[in-house]
Amino acid sequence: MNAFRAAMSLLLAAFVCGPVHAADSKTIKIATEGAFPPWNAVDSSGKAIGFDVDVGLELCRRADLTCDFVAQNWDGIIPALNVGKYDAIMAGMSITEKRKQVIAFSQPYALTSNYFVVSKTLGVPAMDTNAKVDLSSDDAAAKQILTSLKSNLKGRTIGVQRSTNAEAFVRQYFDDSVDVRSYDTQDNLNLDLVLGRIDGGLADYSVWKAFLDSKDGATTALYGPMISGGLFGPGVGIGLRKQDTDLAERFNDAIKSANADGTLSKLSLKWFGADLAAK
Repeated sequence: MNAFRAAMSLLLAAFVCGPVHAADSKTIKIATEGAFPPWNAVDSSGKAIGFDVDVGLELCRRADLTCDFVAQNWDGIIPALNVGKYDAIMAGMSITEKRKQVIAFSQPYALTSNYFVVSKTLGVPAMDTNAKVDLSSDDAAAKQILTSLKSNLKGRTIGVQRSTNAEAFVRQYFDDSVDVRSYDTQDNLNLDLVLGRIDGGLADYSVWKAFLDSKDGATTALYGPMISGGLFGPGVGIGLRKQDTDLAERFNDAIKSANADGTLSKLSLKWFGADLAAK
């Protein structure tokens, strides 16, 4: 009888409590790469810093959550979320249809703008860096710009960070004309660009800016148009497990609030020197 009562008690507890979701707890873990400045990095003490971190802490404050940031290698960041190693991802991650097949996203908290950067001594034909190519558009002029860019970079070695939209773009649009070299971190890509091991790279402008402003980056320059849309998605969002709808709602409310009072713009100006807030 006692065993029967114990079993019934366990069944009742499971029925009453139901499954545990991230938002049921006021303390959650947020993963960030820690190697994608100024979006995210790790300081000399091992503490996570950057735009993602500042935004995350501000959103958690507004959502009445206590958030701890943990470092996670980019390649395994989505699988580790889905197995419960942490509750959210804030790592400069663009919202894409492919990623939405396996995880959910908050609404965007920042926008992206992607550029090639090449060595100033590369000797490629000049291109207008003020031009824009929206991959979601059928604009004939934009398609011609992309065709010219592909022709100008033919035979060159182009670096990209592994498992990023930049890598997906180069492999889809340039794979038959350039040698694609993938890197574990943007810092390692930058190093090889400075040392002449690659001819150029593709990444978001916000990532390039700190490098271009540095002494090492003085030997390189933006090349070609700003590339957005299509597989680059509508912007950067918080990655979440699909079942954590309550947590998504809390973050979305916090993003709306932080956008409305200008906090996201302020933090963007602090880290990027430009307003990348998704409005």
